[in-house]
Amino acid sequence: MSDGPAVEGDTRRLSPVSCVATALRELAALLVVAVSGLLISGFNVAVYFTLAGLAMGLLHQAVRWWSFTYTLYPDRLELRHQLVGRSVKSIPLERVRGVDISTSLPHRLLGLAVLRVDAASGGDEGVLDGVTRAEAERLREALLRRRAETGAAEGAAPEEAGPEIIARAEPRWSWYAPLSGAYLLTPFALAGSVLGTAYNLSNEVGLISDGTLSHLGDTVLGLSPLLGVLAAALIVLALPLLSVLVFAWFNWDFQLRSVPNGEAGQGSLLAERGLFTRRSVTLERRRIGGVELRDNPLERTLGVVRLTALITGLGDARHRGRLLPTAPRDIATDVVAEAVGPFKEPLTPHPPAARTRRLTRAVAPALAVAAVAAGTGHPWLAGLALAAAALGVPLGVDRYRQLGHATDGRLLSVRSGSLIRHQEIIEHRAVVGWKLRQSVFQRRGGLATLTVAVGAGEGGYAIIDLDGDGAVAFAGSVTPAWITPFLARQPDPDKEKSPDGPSGDSAQARGAA
Repeated sequence: MSDGPAVEGDTRRLSPVSCVATALRELAALLVVAVSGLLISGFNVAVYFTLAGLAMGLLHQAVRWWSFTYTLYPDRLELRHQLVGRSVKSIPLERVRGVDISTSLPHRLLGLAVLRVDAASGGDEGVLDGVTRAEAERLREALLRRRAETGAAEGAAPEEAGPEIIARAEPRWSWYAPLSGAYLLTPFALAGSVLGTAYNLSNEVGLISDGTLSHLGDTVLGLSPLLGVLAAALIVLALPLLSVLVFAWFNWDFQLRSVPNGEAGQGSLLAERGLFTRRSVTLERRRIGGVELRDNPLERTLGVVRLTALITGLGDARHRGRLLPTAPRDIATDVVAEAVGPFKEPLTPHPPAARTRRLTRAVAPALAVAAVAAGTGHPWLAGLALAAAALGVPLGVDRYRQLGHATDGRLLSVRSGSLIRHQEIIEHRAVVGWKLRQSVFQRRGGLATLTVAVGAGEGGYAIIDLDGDGAVAFAGSVTPAWITPFLARQPDPDKEKSPDGPSGDSAQARGAA
């Protein structure tokens, strides 16, 4: 269909070129199988299999293109599949949570894009795989400016200012990648995924058997045990460099921009990243209920952190809500101030009894294993367990040091963890409930765990081992209207001294729970 000026209720199809783009993407998976077939069963089988798969893929994509249409109405986006049966998905525009535009390398070469729309609780996702880049931008603007006409009718003219760059990745950020286990392990995950796909597809068409695997190991690889060990050692030594390449692959030219659109001029945050697959995610500010900062001991040493938005109804929020990859903490602080506002309140440390619990939980399991191993005649295992217990002491101390919570009247902050430390900064308006829990051991120490229920992110964040009375006071400082009615009021001294004794109201207040 044409990508000209939008017409209200205009029904459109994906770009016809999308058939080629999707077929090329599927061809990449077929080539992996073709290489397996070439190594195992010969050239002819590999060529025939690849050509047959490509032809079937083109036919499938042509049928898919013809049977799929979409229509943007003033109040909803409708996606229709109609071949033998008919399927209609209607996404109300007021329930749109985020818009994601991504372009893989084949899409970029052909001028196409993939647009994803998150609505409701992340379960009503609409995907347009194969619209032109201009059409994707038009749809994103229309979806995120769904109240523009209403605002203009009420006298609120939409803003026309251009996007402002909040943060942009620097080349030196890629050298932080070896500090994160996620980037170090990604090459193994990618290799395992490719090999697993090749094995499953080849096995289904009979290209792999015990004999062919033996032939592949003996004649194709042909490595002696010594060379195999050396190759494995080189791979391990190359992991830091591979993690840098993986970081660049996913976060090349990362940009976070402020886009002045949306309801009531609140606007959106636009995060764009990627080398071969370029991804652009738009997050409405009014949907952002807070942010989360994560780091590990190595990252804390260099003062770097990862930053993610806590946003309602966004599928795969851990990745799509990323506001910063591994970046310096001072830049992350500026982004936090832009996303939810500045938070400078110092965190309140937790009682000394919390340190005892952190140390006990870090050391006691290893000591128990050491005792059992020594009693059953396994001294080497007992020694390993005692060493683990010794390492647990600084770990427990650091876990205690990282505990903290605070509120400045508009934002609250929760922090915990050591090997993976996470700190959430949450807007008071995003809090939807509280959960107070005390175990038997916590009651003996006068401690409690208070969970902040939030309609975003993981749904709840625990303030671990804070003072029991302080837990109620903290919840009351954030949402006084919810907590104050359940607290016992202090008696009025003047009424206590009256000759008639305490009033009925005062006695009733003291008895309230």
